[in-house]
Amino acid sequence: MLTVLMQHEGTVVAQLPEQVDYDNATLVGAQCEDLVRQGCATLVLDASRVDYLDSSGISMIIKLSRILGDHAGTLRVANFNAHYQQVWRLLGLDSLFPVSPTVQAALGPRWNGSASE
Repeated sequence: MLTVLMQHEGTVVAQLPEQVDYDNATLVGAQCEDLVRQGCATLVLDASRVDYLDSSGISMIIKLSRILGDHAGTLRVANFNAHYQQVWRLLGLDSLFPVSPTVQAALGPRWNGSASE
């Protein structure tokens, strides 16, 4: 299902499975919600492996955004392929939260060694 790639100081990078659909969106969302309950304030969903995302998966991502917002957290999505980037724009979801081209871009300068600490 969900694969945690990195977890550090309230930030988690988690890779979505190849398919996020009716059959697994609830489970993937529950795994993400567990991360929030464990203290995740910034959740980056790496969609680099996603080759199928249906409305259940999109709804799960929107719900996660609200849950993180309720906890003063942030959801970021990275690495959608060109098709799903277009779907995201067509649905107007890019106005809620943009999709970053890479996980590194989603994490921002603090994690890329570009900012002084």
